[in-house]
Amino acid sequence: MKTIKGPGIFLSQFIGKQPPFNTLDGLAQWAASLGYTALQIPCNHKAIFDLEKAAASQIYCDEILETLAGHGLTISELSTHLEGQLIAVHPAYDLAFDGFAPVTVRGNPGARRAWATQALKQAAAASAKLGLTAHATFSGSLAWPYFYPWPPHNQTLLDEAFNELALRWRPILDCFDQNGVDVCFEIHPGEDLHDGATFERFLALVDNHPRCNILFDPSHLHLQHMDYLAFIDRYHSRIKAFHVKDAEFAASGRSGVYGGYQNWMDRPGRFRSPGDGQIDFKAIFSKLSQYDFDGWAVLEWECCLKDGETGAREGGDFIRRHIIPVAARAFDDFAAGNEDRADARRMLGLGEDATHD
Repeated sequence: MKTIKGPGIFLSQFIGKQPPFNTLDGLAQWAASLGYTALQIPCNHKAIFDLEKAAASQIYCDEILETLAGHGLTISELSTHLEGQLIAVHPAYDLAFDGFAPVTVRGNPGARRAWATQALKQAAAASAKLGLTAHATFSGSLAWPYFYPWPPHNQTLLDEAFNELALRWRPILDCFDQNGVDVCFEIHPGEDLHDGATFERFLALVDNHPRCNILFDPSHLHLQHMDYLAFIDRYHSRIKAFHVKDAEFAASGRSGVYGGYQNWMDRPGRFRSPGDGQIDFKAIFSKLSQYDFDGWAVLEWECCLKDGETGAREGGDFIRRHIIPVAARAFDDFAAGNEDRADARRMLGLGEDATHD
């Protein structure tokens, strides 16, 4: 068994215009002061991390690693959640998602997708130069507007959506494979890969690609009323990244899983800081340790009630308390007998000269 690494922190929710949140060095100093040992770095803030430069320059990557090491930190993963979203955008979301892309490709879905594809491939190269083995992203979505079957289920439409999604991602997965890095899709409502069934469907269409893997975030499964522990049992071999994010669902007579277009505060299901919701993290850390999860436990702070800096401060301690230093030997090894075959047969009453049929 392997001890989960951590705590790490995803920077997206903390990057800002004021120090220390406007530079990588400032963010690193802040995170280190809270006891974090790794950063998950988004690739959409050039002033924080220049993806294009990192993909091309080992010197730049070494400088990034040196800066972080000066604060006792490393990188858990790079993140291209926004860029991954742009690999597949249904026309209904064109305007909403255009802001994720540079001005030069907005209003042009083909150019925007080409830019996003290039960004993902740059992330593969940058990850390799940084010595990383996993990468966090979204799948994007073509079928999501049709997730609830009305008009009735259209199999041809869904087949076309997933075939196209696989076609777009296959060369990206191959690029990550060439760089020795796993692509970890966050299983997330709004994405075509939003549960186990959709992940399996996609995985089959990319021929069980070895780099097609999962970022496990139990909050998104809990709010879909899924068994997130059984999810680990089923998909543990593909889970290569882990977001520590809590959630709660309070059954209501007024609205449900879809939230009624309400603000997060008023929804029956909402995200909370770790320890403030309903997720059984003791069981999650136990299962991931049991299955030799070899990655980082990374805080993703999203809470409709608690202040972000408070959540970050508490989140590091929460993760540290839940990481299990795995045992190097079984607790009952002291009472183990020898493994001599003759002794074993005598213990079974079989005798030395017993024969096998």
